[in-house]
Amino acid sequence: MKLAPIILFVYNRPQHTQQTINALLKNDLASESKLIVYSDGPKKNSEHEVRKVREYLQKIQGFKEVRIIERAENWGLAQNIISGVSEVLQKYERTIVLEDDLITSPFFLTYMNQAMEMYKDEKKVASIHGFIYPTKENLPETFFLRGADCSGWGTWQRAWNFFEKDATKLLGKLSNRKLCDEFDYNGAYPFTNMLKDFIKGENNSWAIRWYASAFLEDMLTLYPGKPLIENIGMDGSGTHCGQTNVFDVELSVNPVQLQKLDIQENLQARKIVSNSLQALRPFLTKRIINKMKSIVKILFKGHY
Repeated sequence: MKLAPIILFVYNRPQHTQQTINALLKNDLASESKLIVYSDGPKKNSEHEVRKVREYLQKIQGFKEVRIIERAENWGLAQNIISGVSEVLQKYERTIVLEDDLITSPFFLTYMNQAMEMYKDEKKVASIHGFIYPTKENLPETFFLRGADCSGWGTWQRAWNFFEKDATKLLGKLSNRKLCDEFDYNGAYPFTNMLKDFIKGENNSWAIRWYASAFLEDMLTLYPGKPLIENIGMDGSGTHCGQTNVFDVELSVNPVQLQKLDIQENLQARKIVSNSLQALRPFLTKRIINKMKSIVKILFKGHY
């Protein structure tokens, strides 16, 4: 099996970075995998924490190879990810992408690499994803949803070539093709507004553009029925992140049993995910709804 190099994007949270690395090292394939770390440069008053992260990075062992790219200036998460993923995919056919606040299941790398090998020649498959929103209903072992996602994911050069940076173009295509409601999971969450907010300069999300790019190409992402990714960044430590446990999940204690699926969206799974997002809204106050929106933005985050 051809193993994808892992890209890890880090900034100024040394404890989170260490937890991410420690969890990743518990994966069976870690010792056979290349790790490429992009360390963004400091903003004002973040020099100390960035330096602590970089000191820790120099001590990382347990991977086949570790390569560290230290940005001299602060690029911001969106530019850092877009540039880093593009750079790695110029050299490698595929890659797995993580950030410094994601804890992986011990079965994450096996699932990602097996699935990326299984679907490598399926042009309609944009990416493989490790996180799934908490749901009350049971989901299939694996399933496809339309679009792409951003919390513990992998893609191929052939799919990343469709990434469109221009949000105005993306919004225009969604509107002209009357796809905004479907893009928003039938009103469960206003992803279209996130795209509009980007255009207005109110966010800097790379992920909403990745989602829209794949969605408009009618491409699909494979998800696990149980989460292989836990986000630990919603603890108040991030610049734009409040503290909440709304999206807490329990990592799967079993490996994913992969079987190749028909290349089509699972409409029942889509409904379950949509219901999960929608069900949170009626009993929340406006203040918490606004916080919820910011949290989903964090999952689709574009800046620190």
